[in-house]
Amino acid sequence: MSVDDLFKPLTLLHGPPMRNRFMLAPLTNQQSEPDGFASRFDQDWIGQVAEGGYALVTTCATTVEAGGIAFARQLGIHRDEHLEGLGRMASTLRAGGALSAVQLHHAGHRAQPELGGVPSPASSRTLPGVDALSTEEVQRIRDSFITAARRAQAAGFDGVALHGAFGWILSEFMSPLLNDRSDQYGGSLENRARLTLEVMEGVRQACGPDFQIGWRLSVERYGLQLEELREITAHVLDRELIDYLDLALWDSAQVVREGSFKGQSMLSVFTSIPRRGVRVGVAGRIMGAQRCAELLDQGCDFVLIARAGILQRDFPHQVRADPCFDSVRLPVPAQYLRAGGLSERFINHMRGWPSFVVPGSR
Repeated sequence: MSVDDLFKPLTLLHGPPMRNRFMLAPLTNQQSEPDGFASRFDQDWIGQVAEGGYALVTTCATTVEAGGIAFARQLGIHRDEHLEGLGRMASTLRAGGALSAVQLHHAGHRAQPELGGVPSPASSRTLPGVDALSTEEVQRIRDSFITAARRAQAAGFDGVALHGAFGWILSEFMSPLLNDRSDQYGGSLENRARLTLEVMEGVRQACGPDFQIGWRLSVERYGLQLEELREITAHVLDRELIDYLDLALWDSAQVVREGSFKGQSMLSVFTSIPRRGVRVGVAGRIMGAQRCAELLDQGCDFVLIARAGILQRDFPHQVRADPCFDSVRLPVPAQYLRAGGLSERFINHMRGWPSFVVPGSR
């Protein structure tokens, strides 16, 4: 396909269509206020990307419970009082022509006590001295995801994106390494996937037919099994429980190194699944126009822009203007990000990423 194909609209099962094939990936930035309130820095960031030409913009990981916090200055949606700031973000995105979603997040066993988090493991063996969640506690967290989705809808967002990646709670429950439960949420793959599926089903029931549901899935680390994840993804797509799948790969070109899919591209393992009406996209080192077009050729319906979107907030506009556009090479000086409008809080967060900000640059 050509770069022009990236600017064709894309229908979704529920709600309005995407105006093109660019989605802004959910980007942790640690710039909210204490207790999860949206800051002026959050509003500035959303204002920039709202004008960037994206079809759909997803917020950073947003806490569905106060105890599920993973990062300092993490955005929250666990209180009704958060709705005012979130509503301003949704309105800004709508005014810019983009669809909007809140990424719903709970850190599970990775919740940070020093930030008020309550580590909530699926298994009693994951964290020394910390008991596994009871069945009732698992169901409380499930309901917190669903309640948070209703808040997102009330704030004016077009949908939510469920964070099922990187060992956070939905991903944790899917892992045979981190989940040795004996109740209905552990044991078989069906049981380990139950929390994720109940959240999907509950959000659809609570928010109705016009609300969009995305699912971010990662396939590496935390004891996750590729073959299992492909099986449960096939089930989700066949039932059309979501509108779009967000494959969070560290590199969209990575190759499977072991197991029954050894030698295949990781992307092809999932794009080969019959998807019915569900759309499939990928994130992972997508830094230029030509790579975006290649990914459509490789079976993606859309692409998720992450690091390139931090470097260039209007990445889709740049691609439209120049079909050979490539992002600047990393690392960049802090002043480059500052000049582009990134807040000091966001810049300081990016200093923690290897090879993103030039060490010692001011």
